[in-house]
Amino acid sequence: MRSLDELKDAVLKFAKDRDWEKFHTPKNLSTAVAVEAAELQELFMWLTPDESQKLTPEQRVKVEDEVGDVLICLVNFAARAGIDPLAAAAKKIQKNNEKYPADKTRGSAKKYDEY
Repeated sequence: MRSLDELKDAVLKFAKDRDWEKFHTPKNLSTAVAVEAAELQELFMWLTPDESQKLTPEQRVKVEDEVGDVLICLVNFAARAGIDPLAAAAKKIQKNNEKYPADKTRGSAKKYDEY
């Protein structure tokens, strides 16, 4: 897959071929995004910060699978909700640039209302 549009088309076709579109409501898909993100997080549970940066090949395969699941669910959600995920991300980056100016937040983990 070389583009987000190709991924979206493949995700929508996959659901259509299985007659799953009726289950793909914003509520269900937003839940699926959260569940898949939790499955990704679960793979890192109990790892030290160092271990989380040095995954075994087997761990990496599992992480890649969950990243794929999260992205698939998010792309499906965005398509069904009529949201362009790239435009949404671009808007959010701009908001974050305003909320977290580099000259005030560089090297700090404080939240925007704490500096």
